[in-house]
Amino acid sequence: MIMPQQPPTIDESTADERREYIRQKFPCLSDCDLCGTCAQFHGQEPRFAFADYIDGKAEFLEVAQRYRH
Repeated sequence: MIMPQQPPTIDESTADERREYIRQKFPCLSDCDLCGTCAQFHGQEPRFAFADYIDGKAEFLEVAQRYRH
C-alpha cells in the first residue's frame, strides 16, 4: 500500500486506514538510539500518541500540534 501525501481525514477514512497511515509515516526502526521518533512524542509510540486521530476524535494536524516543541 502506498502512503497518501496527506493524512486521511476522519470523515473520509476508517480507523484501520488511519492506523496504517501512522504506521507508515512513523515506522519503527527497532533502534531507539538511532531513531528518536518516540522521543518526539514524549516517550510514546506514535500509535499511542495519535490514538485520538486513529479513533476519529481529532484530525491528524490537531494531534501533531500537541507535540510541537
